[in-house]
Order: sequence, then structure tokens, then C-alpha cells
Amino acid sequence: MNEYKRIFVIVLDSLGIGAMPDSKKFGDEGVDTFGHILEKMGTLEIPNLQKLGMLNLHSAGKMEKVEEPKGRYMRLGEASNGKDTMTGHWEMMGIKTERPFKTFTDTGFPPELIAELEKQCGKKVIGNKSASGTEIIEELGEEEINTGAMIVYTSADSVLQICGNEETFDLQNLYRCCEIAREITLKDEWRVGRVIARPYVGRKKGEFKRTSNRHDYALKPTGRTALNALKDKGLDVIGVGKINDIFCGEGITETHHSDSSVHGMEQTIEISKKDFHGLCFVNLVDFDALWGHRRDVEGYGKEIEKFDKNLGVLLEQLREDDLLILTADHGNDPTYTGTDHTREYVPFVAYAKKMGHGGPIENEDTFAVIGASVAENFGVAMPDGTIGKSILNKLV
Repeated sequence: MNEYKRIFVIVLDSLGIGAMPDSKKFGDEGVDTFGHILEKMGTLEIPNLQKLGMLNLHSAGKMEKVEEPKGRYMRLGEASNGKDTMTGHWEMMGIKTERPFKTFTDTGFPPELIAELEKQCGKKVIGNKSASGTEIIEELGEEEINTGAMIVYTSADSVLQICGNEETFDLQNLYRCCEIAREITLKDEWRVGRVIARPYVGRKKGEFKRTSNRHDYALKPTGRTALNALKDKGLDVIGVGKINDIFCGEGITETHHSDSSVHGMEQTIEISKKDFHGLCFVNLVDFDALWGHRRDVEGYGKEIEKFDKNLGVLLEQLREDDLLILTADHGNDPTYTGTDHTREYVPFVAYAKKMGHGGPIENEDTFAVIGASVAENFGVAMPDGTIGKSILNKLV
């Protein structure tokens, strides 16, 4: 159809909008990331999200709908068996994940895994528990520096994380150890979604600070996605933030590492000033990493406000043949117990200058409508084995 020359898909990582019917199975009864933030904060300064219809889709607190929203909006349910970053993003581009990734939140990693990691890396492992990244560095950073050990920890996600002091561990050595961990955890019984290098600087407690040299080592997607199909047809597929890591570079033609979600939006704004033909796929991780997992309602709310400010700049930059889609990959309700992601519906808010009007469209039961719609727009067939149907006709 080629209705749009450029499509921007921006993932507000973890901004869920209410529990799915099966949320109890995931231990997530009554969760609602966006709604509970609004209830706790009362109001948020988000005029651009309001204008597009976000509050018409899901309102709470003292925030009100607008009479004539500019965007089209609906709720998306997740078809895959999971509530993590990779599962959500892969589904957007057509992959349904039936077998969830392994988590080691309660027990830490098995002794056999740790022994193999120590043997291949040549370093003793300390930590091996579920923890906040900043807290475990405060707890064990001095020991790591003084003994030459390495801090290994997990979280509520399916992830193995290795901390390394950039001055004493060396970044390249940290990355080498993470590559070894990635290979080891390809075994089915240890199959984690991501291995993450978490470098930091400082020499003693109170001075430690994580750096932007984080690197994610994700599993390759279990099949070809809409991204592969777009790239194969010569279209641009620009990843911003974690996108390249989430898809292991599969189907990506250009990638931009972001230091923060604000930086990610600034990069997206700069990209919008350039000529390209295809998809700009953006992940804004701070909502999740800095505020959701830490159960910081106010921090999460302020991050949404920062996003809205840059959203206003991006809206001004959009051209007549651009389409903008805002969504999320799962929930992470900062008012809920624990530190885990939450199984929720996610928003789908779309805007284009040439849309005749805004308003609600029919809810869908999979995130995969996003990839299917992008593919149809560019006249590209979705790969065999993918899920999702196009809703492009509702976005013009």
C-alpha cells in the first residue's frame, strides 16, 4: 500500500494499562501500571499524550479525556506466554513465544552453571542472587575490586547480569565473560533471555556509579520477523536504544545506542529530520529499569512527563507521510509487590498528520498487529510462521 514512507514505533518500556484476564497465572492480580501511577500522582503534565488520546484509552486519578483526540487508540493483549522485554518485542514483529524464559529469582543460578562460568572466565563468582544492580555494587563492589572476583546476579527478569569495574575489570574482559555466559546459558535448563554486562566506576562504597557502557547479549529470535522481511526488501530498519540487542542485530540496518530514555527520544527527533524509507523502532528503557523495578511511582510519573515534552518536539517534526505508533512491551506496576514485570494489556496509540480523525479502534489480542501493519504498508510479506494481521486500513 505504501501509505507511509516512514513509520516510527516507540516502545515505552513497561507502560502497561491494566491486568490481562490471565494475569493471576503470572501472580499479577489487579495490576495497572499507568492507571496506578495516575491515581497516586493525581495529575501528570502530559499534554501531548492527552492530545493523542492516551487518557481516552485509559484514564485515572484527576486526569480527563479530551473531546476530539488526534490519534487512533486501542488496547493490545499479549498472545505469548510471558511478560518480559524480549517476548513483547519479538511478538510485535510476529513471533509468538510459547515456552517462557527461565528465571532464577528465588534461588540464584545453579551451582553447576556457576562452576562452569568460573572455569571458563577464570574468575570467582560472588553474589549469585536476585538483587538491584545499584545495591549489589554497593554491597560487593569493594570485594570485587580487592579480590578480582566478578559480581553475578539476576532479577525478576530472565537475565544473568555481570558487574565489572571499568578500571580494574576492564570492559573488554567484562564483555568476554558475558559472551561466555551467553554461550553457557543456551542450554534449555539454563535458558535465560538476556545476559547483561553492567560496568561501573568508583573505588569504594558511596562512590560507585554505573556507566552507559552496558551491553545486552540476547538470544536470537526463534524465527524470522517483520524486521528481516523489511531489510531483505532494501528498506531502512533503524533501531534506537535496546532494539539491536533485543533482536541480536537481526533485520537491523542502523543502530543507535541510547544513554537514557530522554537521549533515545533526542536521537529519534534527530533521525526524524533525515530522509529514510522504512521503520524507526525505538525502545525507551528507563521507565522499566529506573522506576518500575524499583517501585518508584513518582520517578516513573516524572519520566512520562519528560517523554511527553520530547513527544511534542517529535510531533512537530513529523511529515505528511509519517506514521507514529506508541506502545509498550509489558507492564511493571510500581505500586505492586515485588520487583517483577506485570502481565498487562499495553497501549496502542497511532497518529499521522493525514489521518482524517482520531478515536478508538477495536482492541486486538496480540502485539503482532504492529509488525504486520508495518509490513503491509511497505508491500512486504510477513515471514512464514509469524502471527498477526495488519490493521493498516484503520490507520489511514
